[in-house]
Amino acid sequence: MSEHISITLNGAPTTLEAGTTGTALFADSASTVVMRVDGELWDLARQIPADAEVQPVSISEPEGLDVLRHSTAHVMAQAVQQLFPDAKLGIGPYITDGFYFDFDVESPFTPDDLKKIEKAMQKIINQNQTFEREVVDLQEATRQMADEPYKLELLGHGQGADSMAEGAGVEVGGDVITVYHNVDRTGERVWSDLCRGPHLPNAKLITNAFAVMRAAGAYWRGQESNPQLQRLYGTAWPTKDDLKAYKERLAEAERRDHRRLGKELDLFSFPEEVGSGLSVWHPKGAVVRGEMEQHARRRHLEAGYSYVYTPHISKSDLFATSGHLGTYAEDMWPPIHMDEERDEQGQVTKQGQDYYLKPMNCPMHILIYAERGRSYRELPMRLAENGTVYRNERSGTLHGLTRVRGFTQDDAHLFVREDQLEEEITKVVDFVLSLLRDFGLEDFELELSLRDEQQEKWIGSEQYWESATQALRNVAVASGLKYTEIPGEAAFYGPKIDLKITDAIGRKWQLSTVQVDPNLPERFDLEYTAADGSRQRPIMIHRALFGSIERFAAILVEHYAGAFPAWLAPVQVRGIPVAEPFNDYLAEVIEKLKRRGVRAELEDGTDRFPKKIRTASKEKIPFVLIAGGDDAESDAVSFRFRDGSQENQVPVDEAVERIVRTIEDREV
Repeated sequence: MSEHISITLNGAPTTLEAGTTGTALFADSASTVVMRVDGELWDLARQIPADAEVQPVSISEPEGLDVLRHSTAHVMAQAVQQLFPDAKLGIGPYITDGFYFDFDVESPFTPDDLKKIEKAMQKIINQNQTFEREVVDLQEATRQMADEPYKLELLGHGQGADSMAEGAGVEVGGDVITVYHNVDRTGERVWSDLCRGPHLPNAKLITNAFAVMRAAGAYWRGQESNPQLQRLYGTAWPTKDDLKAYKERLAEAERRDHRRLGKELDLFSFPEEVGSGLSVWHPKGAVVRGEMEQHARRRHLEAGYSYVYTPHISKSDLFATSGHLGTYAEDMWPPIHMDEERDEQGQVTKQGQDYYLKPMNCPMHILIYAERGRSYRELPMRLAENGTVYRNERSGTLHGLTRVRGFTQDDAHLFVREDQLEEEITKVVDFVLSLLRDFGLEDFELELSLRDEQQEKWIGSEQYWESATQALRNVAVASGLKYTEIPGEAAFYGPKIDLKITDAIGRKWQLSTVQVDPNLPERFDLEYTAADGSRQRPIMIHRALFGSIERFAAILVEHYAGAFPAWLAPVQVRGIPVAEPFNDYLAEVIEKLKRRGVRAELEDGTDRFPKKIRTASKEKIPFVLIAGGDDAESDAVSFRFRDGSQENQVPVDEAVERIVRTIEDREV
């Protein structure tokens, strides 16, 4: 008589024979690729324990896609080592929309190599190989990975093993060490890798909806002092149609790339003479940036913020007190030694000191608060600044305006009483959403980062953490937006809310952050006089709305594909006469627009009319006004819009009012 066990399946009590695997339990569900057992992802081949809570995970769910892509990474690594037997394995995690795998090979991969690897992968998939999980001890794992030096390092062998590589969590971690084997139809293990799993039950589920996309260099563990490996990026999807749609999105993203559009539209550049990761803004780009900053400034002043200005550089003492030198020094620019004095013999008569380019604005805003005693009546105090900061980003991570070494944060720091915390966070979130909507962004979601309950490195009382976390949770729920709680992602000093937006082609970007911080007020001994005369410590709220001006501008360029709404466009109106005799007539219309504050210009050059129209279209100008004989006789103009449509014989005064109203209403 067989023994039975009780489990909970999709929330309902269920009885199974002891020893039942996920494969058997979900045999009728072709889309189920792994299962969730007591909250953890398991291979279907594993036996389900008694009293477990079990849920199927489909290949189309986010976690199912991760498993599909990680399994495809293993197939790719097997193909690489078949074609290049001397290749050594790095790590191979799934990432957004795909996966990568690092290899130590003699020569960089070529485009022809990528094609060969894809063909070899398809052969492996056609063999219906399975993924077999083996639990091993350290000694056995070391034996099996003896020819893989990077795997041995992850296991704790070799120099630098104490520093994990990015993505290494897919290899080792947790309570056990596991090795996954690719097994052929005969049961032979044909390829193996150190891996936590889980994996697909069978490689045939990868179908042929995968691609090896590109190769790039990548330093082991992300450190330039380590060997440079070759990283292969790939993608995998449940169906061919999904893969095709993804490639179309990539092509559209390439067309919208802010680096390309920034050059084509003459917005900004990165001169070699200035240095990597440092941008210069051209006149047209400066218009866009200026409109962003000025509109945000007006809104901030209306919301009760006060603007301040602080230096770009400070003595090291400030960043020692703030803790940046202790925890953030590697990301700061090297110090500049100043103020040293010497006599005629070269002897030091006054010791110098180190200055640092500021990586953050908060310590200087704290000094403004601390300049004199504060009363509870002054709180909340909201200080805002478009403050330029400098970070020592590694050269391999720099990317246009989205990852730079010098950038301007639209920073705000709020000093509040504890009883004001939830109300003030509510106002901050409402303000952030309102201002982002002004820029035509509408698709938002929130992430609430919680304390890691398994760690003891956090500071502050249990009461503080509970009240601060609940305040943020209440705000997130009240916002009505989709929100996710992320355990363990809070800073050691407080929880935070991150706001993400989805752009016009479905990509998610993290923008605003609202961070609760009692740590810096403690470090700087900040106080205010309470109503009862006692001395109390304020709580600080860090808030970056755009994240950085540069990054937000890049997002807007890509969101709008360079076709900014009229209020943001560098040139809002271009007048193009049909022929030279109508130059003066259209010049008068342009002057009327300029007097109303419109950025308008007349194209009276020698190019032919059709070329002028094409140029205006390439420059994505919102309104093109055309004038010929019929227009001049009727005191009218003809509109030509960015989509190629045209509206003729619009009276001049009506045309001016329509343009001005569109700009003032910030129509998208």
